[in-house]
Amino acid sequence: ADNSCTDVLVPLRNLSNAVKCIGDRIKDGESNESCGTFNLSNFWEALNEAVKITSQEATKLSLAFSKSPFPSEEECARLAETCQKSILGLSTIYYWLPKSEGITMRKLVREATVEVLDGVVQLLDVLLSAPLQSLSQEQLMSTGGVWASCDQFTLLPKDNCAAVLHVLSSYIGMVKDALEEMNQALAEPEDPFSDVLDDDEFGARGNQDTYWSESERHLISKCLGLIKASGACLRKLSRAVLKNGKVDTAEKISQLDDLVDAAREISPCVDDLVLTLYPPVDCTAVDQNVSKLAAILKKALEIIRSCHVCLEGDLVWVQFLEGAVDHNLQEVKSLFEGFT
Repeated sequence: ADNSCTDVLVPLRNLSNAVKCIGDRIKDGESNESCGTFNLSNFWEALNEAVKITSQEATKLSLAFSKSPFPSEEECARLAETCQKSILGLSTIYYWLPKSEGITMRKLVREATVEVLDGVVQLLDVLLSAPLQSLSQEQLMSTGGVWASCDQFTLLPKDNCAAVLHVLSSYIGMVKDALEEMNQALAEPEDPFSDVLDDDEFGARGNQDTYWSESERHLISKCLGLIKASGACLRKLSRAVLKNGKVDTAEKISQLDDLVDAAREISPCVDDLVLTLYPPVDCTAVDQNVSKLAAILKKALEIIRSCHVCLEGDLVWVQFLEGAVDHNLQEVKSLFEGFT
């Protein structure tokens, strides 16, 4: 009986290895640059159909192993073969999408495709770990995981402009969260022991690492100006892309990708700055992170200036933010001069 059980599972094990290999190739591989004309709407139609078939094949596989009588070795091999064909079909269609249609959109499609494949591998792992048993909670959850990863394809941005807006929206959220976190921390009581202990009488207090001095709070308020400018830059850029973004030429599509590259650096740099503002404040690290964030914002604004989304009317906010970055940077630098 053990041997027959093992034999039945061989096709599943082979399928799992094949899906892992396909997933690894998608993570590392390049697209086939289209030689002829590429039709984006045809691509989406074919991709959505391939995803639907993959979801159906994974469901068939799960159902076959949900109750007895369980499939024979031959039936299992047939199920595994059709499931593998559906996944090869999905990966083939993914490769149709050329980088010239937009690296940002392609990355989102790649991540979604890999997620489906990872979901199928997870389902196979569950089937292999508890073979020929009735439907388990793990099997239900992993089957649902495949469905969920397939369903998200309908929500994917359908061109590079929409993809850029989707990514910018997540960056805006991250900077907003960092700003709110800092404001919340500043609203906490300044020093829990200020009414009990007197600095002059007792010397420096042991809990000084857990609160901000007045001068540090002043410094943080100036740094927040730069963080607010970061959020404003991302929001204004997002509105300009929504209003003026075009995907009718390869150059414009590429410019949109450049905007994402420039914007991508802003949020991590804001996080680095926020981390150095917590007590005990490391002034050297704050100074470095402020300079770095200002440089990243200036570079981003420069790239925005040269992009097709920046019309004559948009130059007003670009110039305003360039001035705001310089002003906030100088404010922080002059405070550091005061400290030293």
